[in-house]
Amino acid sequence: MKKAIILVTIIGFTAALSARAGDAKENWDKLCAKCHGADGKGQTKMGQKLGVKDFTDAKVQAELKDDAATKAIKEGVKDKDDKTLMKPFVDLSGDEIKALVQYVRGLQK
Repeated sequence: MKKAIILVTIIGFTAALSARAGDAKENWDKLCAKCHGADGKGQTKMGQKLGVKDFTDAKVQAELKDDAATKAIKEGVKDKDDKTLMKPFVDLSGDEIKALVQYVRGLQK
């Protein structure tokens, strides 16, 4: 009986992680890919105009801190002249933001 409970718990946890990963990809495709590109390289017309970073680059990933990425998603990004470079995504839950940050981490090659 204990083995069955553990197995069901593991399967449920795995399903929840898969769902979060799926939601993160959907959110990326819907909210981020226009500028950052589907692959995270930023080689889109808007991404090049804004000078977005290449999230597949190991150096960029090393410099990017999770709390800074979370803050950028929650609050948006502005340049030194207070011009909006990225709008805040206020409709995302805390879990969705965490999943999106982890999705960005997975873009590194």
